Amino acid sequence: MSTDGQGRSHWFDDEAGPVVRPYAMTRGRTTSAGQHRLDLIAVVVAESHTDDPEGDHSLSPEHVDIVDLCRETPQSVAELSSELDLPIGVVRVLVGDLVASEWVHVNRPVPPAELPDESILRDVINGLRAL
Repeated sequence: MSTDGQGRSHWFDDEAGPVVRPYAMTRGRTTSAGQHRLDLIAVVVAESHTDDPEGDHSLSPEHVDIVDLCRETPQSVAELSSELDLPIGVVRVLVGDLVASEWVHVNRPVPPAELPDESILRDVINGLRAL
């Protein structure tokens, strides 16, 4: 917080411009309804059947930016956070909003417990070689 010559306080840096707090972008939410916690490597993909997000007045500029980035190429949650210079928690909430309103869908990574064991794969390869 800075003060001007007359003692009034400002909630912005003159060089950076106004600062929007992360909780303001998410309206104070830390999670979005019906959305499980998103992994950093979960891939966000824009839905192909959606119209121009800028025409939807219920979306914030950050929502529109996420949809636009994901239309160009699918992005991980971590990539979106980096590209938009937003905290991961904010991006998770915004992506959850977009999933709920069907602007995007999320492809989650396969949990390590569900991946096949390496020894099984080696046995399959050896069996195929034996044929």
